[in-house]
Amino acid sequence: MNTTITSRLQALRNQMKANGIYATIIPQLDPHQSEYLAAHWQARRFLSGFTGSAGDLVVTLDKALLWTDSRYFIQAAQQLDGSEIILMKDGLAETPSIDKWLGTNVPDSQYVGIDGMLFSHASYQKLSQSLAFYNVELVTNFDPIDTIWTDRPPLPQDKIFIHDIKYAGQSASDKIKAIIAQLKAKNVDSMLISALDEIAWTLNIRGTDVPCNPVATSFLFVSPKGSTLFIDPAKINDEIIAYLQETGVTTAPYSSILNFLRALPTQKVLVDENRTAQRICSSLGANLHFGTSPIPMLKGCKNNIQIEGTRSAMERDGAALVKALIEIEKRIADGVPTTEITIADILKKHRQAQPLFFDLSFDTIAGYAANGAIVHYSANEESNATLQPSGLLLIDSGAQYFDGTTDITRTIALGTPTPQEKSDFTLVMKGHIALGTAIFPEGTRGAQLDALARQFLWQHGLSYLHGTGHGVGHFLNVHEGPQNIRLNENPTPLTPGMITSNEPGVYREGVHGIRCENLVLTVPAFSTEFGRFLKFETLTLFPFDRNLFELSMMTPEEIRWVNEYHATVYARLAPLLSTEEQEWLRERTLPL
Repeated sequence: MNTTITSRLQALRNQMKANGIYATIIPQLDPHQSEYLAAHWQARRFLSGFTGSAGDLVVTLDKALLWTDSRYFIQAAQQLDGSEIILMKDGLAETPSIDKWLGTNVPDSQYVGIDGMLFSHASYQKLSQSLAFYNVELVTNFDPIDTIWTDRPPLPQDKIFIHDIKYAGQSASDKIKAIIAQLKAKNVDSMLISALDEIAWTLNIRGTDVPCNPVATSFLFVSPKGSTLFIDPAKINDEIIAYLQETGVTTAPYSSILNFLRALPTQKVLVDENRTAQRICSSLGANLHFGTSPIPMLKGCKNNIQIEGTRSAMERDGAALVKALIEIEKRIADGVPTTEITIADILKKHRQAQPLFFDLSFDTIAGYAANGAIVHYSANEESNATLQPSGLLLIDSGAQYFDGTTDITRTIALGTPTPQEKSDFTLVMKGHIALGTAIFPEGTRGAQLDALARQFLWQHGLSYLHGTGHGVGHFLNVHEGPQNIRLNENPTPLTPGMITSNEPGVYREGVHGIRCENLVLTVPAFSTEFGRFLKFETLTLFPFDRNLFELSMMTPEEIRWVNEYHATVYARLAPLLSTEEQEWLRERTLPL
């Protein structure tokens, strides 16, 4: 029995009883609806012990359950073991939604309590309406965490800094002008921005508040009459204040946002109901105007300077990976004990040595053998496997450089691969190639291309439950919208300038995991009488493991794609490498 988690849940239940609450939801969110959180907002992790980046905890007076998606099924089962918390596998047909489960398990006329700063208006509305159907009331002022979490980390205090225009490619003033022009087109007067990456992009500022995501905790109010950044005064200095004033932005304390919104004169304030907290929305009163934020599309379509910067970052990142893999292979060949954590340390060491390195873009996933089947695996002292000269090693890693963000996954055979390993790998690569070489008409959405990456796996009764592609920021969050490539429908078309991952995979629990990921840039292909067509330019530069290809399963066109890609990898990376490193790369990019 996990007594630490048990005592924390009991403390929460004591608060629930004192406030007349029968059930509560602790989401993995902050007031900005972020995917990745500062330590201050990791309440769900504190209460459950589950460390995944997605998942919501539901606690009633006598039960505790945690919903998470397929990326974390194995991890959550391991981390919840020994606690009373029941794992609910979200997305499976037999798993009810949180609102349906609450509706059928909370007695009539009882209360479900939530913190309205941790739920977007859209999610609040959906939950409130669903519970009302069951005669259960939702209240939004239940915030017991400070009382329970006595040593809770404070809000981040680190200083923010300016992201130089030589990397950003566009000034903050010009970005604000573009946003205001779109607000006028939408017939609204102003806009409240809660999403941290949108604020960082708009103002060309960056921070260290969230590990691996260079953002700063803040809100931004944008108006033609002047804009205001709500941020802790400890995070700014005279240089930042002067820089912001030059762009027409004043500053106010982070904690003053609600009072500011309540005091606004009559106007239409645009908010994105999916990315703005319920309490923020309610503070706007009659000024509230729901609509789609123009920023994700402006941010998602990279400008030419950002694109060139990303290409350069990919070269340096690829060179770092070459140096890292050489060291890893030598350790294994020499019999030096090498663990999954060792792999992560080696990768970071070589990336840190590259010019313009800032941080990792996410915690490295190095999964050996069965651990590779855990999609978002994170090695710890208990799980940390020692590599052997056999089996598969899955490495998903990336870095933040001032001129670009990288994210790459490679699956590597540490010995002679088995027929199943080669077959699984080749099926994944066939889908990777099919998606990477797709040509599609302008207006095509990611959901319309997703099956290209899955088709060969499906033909063999195999599949994967995660998305095939996510948008990637520029020296910003490694996961960003508005586009993605997945089975679920997303109305955003793939548009020139967007950087998206291409990462099909297959996972055999207890055996191995395989994923092959490059980042791709949407670019024009050609135009015909039927309109403009688009394609992908592959940005990532590092070879795939030649030993894992089963050539009998591949077409001549697929083999040619691999050979041409490897030739490009060698040509682009060789100038950054020593003679010995060039020879290592040459051998790994020989034609199949």
